[in-house]
Amino acid sequence: MVTSMRPLVRVTALLTLFLADSLLAADIDSVRLWRAPDHTRLVFDLSSAVEYEKFALENPRRFVLDLKNTELKTSFKNLDLSNTPIANVRYGVRYKTNLRVVLELKRSVTPKSFSLKPNEQHSHRLVVDLFDKKEVVSRSVEEVVTQKNRKIVIAIDAGHGGEDPGALGPGRVREKVVVLQIAKRIESLFDNNPHFDGELVRSGDYYLAHRKRSQIAHEKRADFFVSIHADAFTDPRANGASVYALSTQGATSEAARYLASKENRADLIGGASSLSLDDKEPLLATVLLDLSMNATLASSLDAGKYVLSNMGAVARLHKKQVEQAGFLVLKSPDIPSLLIETGFISNPKEARQLSSGKYQQKIAEAVFDGLVQYYAKNPPVGTLMALNAGSLQRSHTIVRGDTLSEIAVRYNTSVSKILRHNKMTSSSIQVGQKILIPSS
Repeated sequence: MVTSMRPLVRVTALLTLFLADSLLAADIDSVRLWRAPDHTRLVFDLSSAVEYEKFALENPRRFVLDLKNTELKTSFKNLDLSNTPIANVRYGVRYKTNLRVVLELKRSVTPKSFSLKPNEQHSHRLVVDLFDKKEVVSRSVEEVVTQKNRKIVIAIDAGHGGEDPGALGPGRVREKVVVLQIAKRIESLFDNNPHFDGELVRSGDYYLAHRKRSQIAHEKRADFFVSIHADAFTDPRANGASVYALSTQGATSEAARYLASKENRADLIGGASSLSLDDKEPLLATVLLDLSMNATLASSLDAGKYVLSNMGAVARLHKKQVEQAGFLVLKSPDIPSLLIETGFISNPKEARQLSSGKYQQKIAEAVFDGLVQYYAKNPPVGTLMALNAGSLQRSHTIVRGDTLSEIAVRYNTSVSKILRHNKMTSSSIQVGQKILIPSS
């Protein structure tokens, strides 16, 4: 009788162990926090997916998370809560296996939360975003239309950030760090030019959804949007810089499709919203969007040629023409936009270059010079540049394959005028040489 009971005892013991393990299905291994201009993000790194409930309380203000079958394996003590709406984080165990996390708040916020599946760098995550509540200041149409002699606003977007590190290169060179450094250099160049204002879309280490980046550019009333990246490829030999504009019919090459897919996938982190034309009749909305997209795309491609030409003077080009792909970050119907791949961070040589301040400055100057050259030829109505169009000093950086005759045709001038304007005694030119373009 005793012998016949042993298998049952073993099964009962195994079942008990299984249930005990299932009751503690997930661990919180670490907690990270970022502060963005309009929200605070708290990320819980988990050993596995969790079920959770959330609710807000008033008097005093709190945001509460109840995580089922979860154990805390880290501490909240090292979180820097300064400049955030969080006054304190405390926790407790409920019903033996459930973890309650309470965020004590200094002020009213709009909380949102979502779960993320594992990716190349992280395991399961629970993300909490606390959005600041701010007063909306409206501007009349007349104020916007009648503004004159304004500066041209360039929105400079550093790709990735925060929870999304982007590509990782040799020596742990991170794309999100490199591109922010380059973006800040570009901003400085525009800010030091009397005809431009540079505006950073992302100024620190935090994540923004692709649609949110476009929204910020709109809020800053940008004339142009440029997104800076440094991608990776499975083959470390892949190298070279690229300039992309939006394609409405798909990518122009397999490489472009691969890059577009990779960049767009990161948008799952933020839950981006879609463009809305709800206040227009369907037919009118379609026509307006189509017209706006066509004009915007034409401007993007035109500006892209100037940027690519200047990039070719300082970096090897992956492709010698402006490519087109369906990057979500470029899908603004009314702001010309470019995505700049400054190089392949997976390539050891280019990773070293992109980490160099001197090389970053050269890349920044190439982007800056390209857009200045474009706007010198196409100054927006009502801007200081349009007012001073006759006295603007344009320049061109020589790239491989350039000839003075081709440059003269491009800028609607003549070789003899270029020679006289630059006090050149010969039509011989060198790659990287910068020449001034006569105004007429």
